[in-house]
Amino acid sequence: MLNDSKVTANVPAADLDRARSFYADKLGLVPSEENPGGLVYSTSGGTTFFLYETEYAGRSGHTIAQFHVGSVVDEVRDLTAKGVTFEHYDMPGVSWDGDVANMEGMGSAAWFKDSEGNILCLDDARVD
Repeated sequence: MLNDSKVTANVPAADLDRARSFYADKLGLVPSEENPGGLVYSTSGGTTFFLYETEYAGRSGHTIAQFHVGSVVDEVRDLTAKGVTFEHYDMPGVSWDGDVANMEGMGSAAWFKDSEGNILCLDDARVD
């Protein structure tokens, strides 16, 4: 039953207009659908997520979504040019090359916060 279903991530926003601007201007994402509850984003990779307004945005303290990309280094460079600031975390077994974390046996990753304080990740893991 659940194995045959699709899963949609829910991303909280304290200010939906501010979040919409961040996702458009910084990440290059445009909602595929708008409804009274929020904004639906669909990527060409087949993923969707729902951005909705709540006073609880940015309080999770952990990664809430990961973008699986072909090159973390290239994405970090492009997003940095658009003003995105990357986070650095002290994690065992991780070496850093600038804003990119290299994790032995797991590939590369980089973390940043959206306009609402949610932690998002870029990684080069292949999830099919």
